[in-house]
Amino acid sequence: MLSMLMSPLSPERTTTMNRFSSAVPDNEYLADSNVLFYLSDAVSQLLEHKEEYTHFGVIRYFAEYFSSVKNSNHVLFREYSYIMATPHNRASFIRVFWRCYRQIGKSGELLSMLEYRSLLQLLCPDFPLEPVQNAARIVLMDDAIDYLMSFSDFLFAFQLQFYYKEFLDSVLVIYQDLLAGKSPNTVIVPTSTSIEQLPPVAAEESDREQQQDGVEPSTLAQCVDAFCDRFKHSHPPRSCMKGVLEQTNRISYYSFLMSLAKHEAINQAIGALPNKTEFLIDPEMDQELDKLIAQISVSPGSNSSGSAVGGLKEMLQRKASPRRNIHHRRRIEVESDGSTEETDSSEN
Repeated sequence: MLSMLMSPLSPERTTTMNRFSSAVPDNEYLADSNVLFYLSDAVSQLLEHKEEYTHFGVIRYFAEYFSSVKNSNHVLFREYSYIMATPHNRASFIRVFWRCYRQIGKSGELLSMLEYRSLLQLLCPDFPLEPVQNAARIVLMDDAIDYLMSFSDFLFAFQLQFYYKEFLDSVLVIYQDLLAGKSPNTVIVPTSTSIEQLPPVAAEESDREQQQDGVEPSTLAQCVDAFCDRFKHSHPPRSCMKGVLEQTNRISYYSFLMSLAKHEAINQAIGALPNKTEFLIDPEMDQELDKLIAQISVSPGSNSSGSAVGGLKEMLQRKASPRRNIHHRRRIEVESDGSTEETDSSEN
């Protein structure tokens, strides 16, 4: 089971940490790989639904749980706190969001910030508004965030903000300190307390104009590089940030983030999405969608949007957490609208 958890590690971690290397202490490996987190969650899920799991077998349950973690299918319909708990969970959620709604990008449809949040809440019911607002500010350069956005623009901005949230919150503190005229040598390293005390990003009009004027890129680069030395969580590759900051004479916080969001090296470092040339290609999901459309077309309730959403969830549950995988067939027999035979045959 532990070997299954090697994949959740980010590329930069796996290059420096090997569980078979005597140079890596056991406690450091367990902390960096999040093994204990997943073990704890697996046991909690088992105890919460023990009547279901003991019926199918504890060994099978653990095998399916860690398989779902390894294959990045474990975040579907889980709570927001669980999704944010590890870098692997965040990358998995980004990939699930892309795979589920890639058709929006293929159709070229533009959606609002609230519409994107509604899509996110279909996958995570308690998904908050703030991360969606932050992604919209990157796309729209902190302009009116109720404008429509393309799927690709929103997703790459969302990926950056969602995966590197803590780091970008800290960079915002550094940026605002520089705007206030503080010397690079006196910039305070951000803490969780200082971040919580920040005023809303969409503040006074004068403050927005001042932020759009930007700061000296070399000064910001110096501060960010020094902060990376002390930052213990994931952050964008320094070479990417340095390259972006070397291309302009003045830079604002959101123009900096927009350039990072479009940077292919950032996309590769996170590892959740394909490159932009293959962004709309996913043959496996296309086959799943074809099956879903076929099921909806023969369903008595196919004219209702609720049936479509229910069908989407049933399709996703085949690849979701073990709580839904193991008990999926029984739930279909109880909740089916009459298409039980077709659904069951599609799983065999």
